[in-house]
Amino acid sequence: MQKSILNYVLLVACCIAATLFILNLKRGAHMPKKLETYKKKRDFKETPEPKPQVKSSKGKDIFVIQQHHASHMHFDFRLEIDGVLKSWAIPKGPSTDPKVKRLAAQTEDHPLDYAKFEGIIPEGYGAGTVIVWDTGSYDNLNEKNGKPISMQQAFDKGHIKIFLHGKKLKGEYALTRFKDRNWLLIKMKDAYADARRNPVKTETQSVLSTKTIKKLDKKFKKMKEERE
Repeated sequence: MQKSILNYVLLVACCIAATLFILNLKRGAHMPKKLETYKKKRDFKETPEPKPQVKSSKGKDIFVIQQHHASHMHFDFRLEIDGVLKSWAIPKGPSTDPKVKRLAAQTEDHPLDYAKFEGIIPEGYGAGTVIVWDTGSYDNLNEKNGKPISMQQAFDKGHIKIFLHGKKLKGEYALTRFKDRNWLLIKMKDAYADARRNPVKTETQSVLSTKTIKKLDKKFKKMKEERE
């Protein structure tokens, strides 16, 4: 009797393992397509940016906002969705004022490892300086007909509602697509809304280090002068 039970348990365990293996193969075959554009735009022999790799964070899904001084200063807003960082470039940066609507231009998906990237991108695509301006986890607030839906479903629908648990930004935000790859980022009215704050101007330091864009810009300028 005990031997039969043991054999049954082993059989079930083998079936589960085989199913997970097949799912991982399918996931591995499908997921890299999301990072194909990211890969094509970069020469990883030259750039210190992380190579394209799809994986999930441990625990809650994360968000990151990176200040990026390339040809123009902007802030890259990224949300972990289905193994990658969905990304939007926000020229004026995020606001804490519900009356302010920020243009958010969707860019290519980035690998999850990009959430910790800071430094200097050499000449080429996105050349310039990057700091992690804010990061943390977020809650999915999306619903359809009163029932929760996934972040991917909300993204596909063109309207995303989230609650940010950042170091600089907290509370509800909404992203709404209005034309092609152009979206709007809006702070929702809640206890964290504050029209008096302007964190983009007053809170300039990285939340991971003591770096600022100004400090990195000086280093980047010196690097370019040495090359010339």
